[in-house]
Amino acid sequence: MSHFNAVDIIRAKRDRQVLTGEQIDWMVDAYTRGAVADEQMSALAMAILLNGMSAEETARWTRAMVESGERLSLDVDRPTVDKHSTGGVGDKITLPLAPLVAACGAAVPQLSGRGLGHTGGTLDKLESIPGWRAQLSTEDIRAQLRSVGAVVCAATEGLAPADRKLYALRDVTGTVESVPLIASSIMSKKIAEGAGSLVLDVKVGSGAFMKNLDDATELARALVSIGVDNGLKISAVLTDMSVPLGNAVGNAIEVAESVEVLKGGGPADVVELTVALAREMLSLAGLSDVDPAAVLSSGDAYETWCRMISAQGGDPEAPLPTAEHVEVVEAAEDGVLIGLDAYAVGVAAWRLGAGRARKEDPVQHAAGVMCLAKPGDTVEKGQPLLELRTDTPELLAAGRDALADGIVIGDAPADHRSLVIDTIRG
Repeated sequence: MSHFNAVDIIRAKRDRQVLTGEQIDWMVDAYTRGAVADEQMSALAMAILLNGMSAEETARWTRAMVESGERLSLDVDRPTVDKHSTGGVGDKITLPLAPLVAACGAAVPQLSGRGLGHTGGTLDKLESIPGWRAQLSTEDIRAQLRSVGAVVCAATEGLAPADRKLYALRDVTGTVESVPLIASSIMSKKIAEGAGSLVLDVKVGSGAFMKNLDDATELARALVSIGVDNGLKISAVLTDMSVPLGNAVGNAIEVAESVEVLKGGGPADVVELTVALAREMLSLAGLSDVDPAAVLSSGDAYETWCRMISAQGGDPEAPLPTAEHVEVVEAAEDGVLIGLDAYAVGVAAWRLGAGRARKEDPVQHAAGVMCLAKPGDTVEKGQPLLELRTDTPELLAAGRDALADGIVIGDAPADHRSLVIDTIRG
């Protein structure tokens, strides 16, 4: 690989130049090896945030991050398809979705992460199940895909190490919001994971990373473009995240709600989005003749869930943790619940102990918020609207304060919202 000077590359992007493929390859490789200092990479990340990257630069940056580590060879006899969500409040969809799509005949390698801030992580939710373990070897992943059809676990250390290092740097240098860096971060891990097709759930709204539709659409198009350039069958589904998904926001309570869905019940919005994303995944996997709604109601997906949890040491029948302290938030007046702000509910759950501010912080598995009413419901003064749950009673006040402007009661009906806003296909 040619040798470049990090300062020259920083200056080039500072001055709005397009970086060459060789410059990008060298910079990512040198940073991963430690030959480029954190302060130099943070300067380049800020230049990228301010001046952007072309589609070609972003695709090359992604490829360089993939090449910084290993690529999984899944070696299974089913079509492989994965799903990635950009994160939301009550977004438990991976939990029922992975076993459902596996029960429909695909293999689902779902390498997931932990939550930061107001959006909970899939691994945090699953770790509330007694005995369940997130860390699997590459051979464990392959074996479970062959025997069960679905695996949800932590990424192996060898996958896209450049991304792991750069993500931590962006988090502390104010450069998280760059669309090219977000897109390359997501896609480098997904490409290295080795699935043949990928559906992206790009959230938009107050509880999402992207608050407005234009920004979410820009990110969705960037993600799909990278996927196409790397030979993936890919689509991005833009979905609403202005109201929490389902009724449960936390860890153990989201697992319980997911199990309800897998047993044929659960909140209508969680069922709707699970089935919609399953249809998209099955279409990309060449299994569009299978009806995921019928498979969900048959109980096959729940059986796959039990096998998936058991394969990773968990007991699917074990009682889940329950919070020691519960406080009810009541309606302040009669009327219609017009607004239940996803961000406010997410921050409340976080403050109650369900989330973390730093990656090394622990989470309370029993903590969270149960939504007892949703926008559109008629409510009476004194009616319970939410339950705040925590093992630490001194956190209840902070949870309550987070909801101060998040609950709106009026006399007009709430706006009808469509969960699926748009779909962008590669």
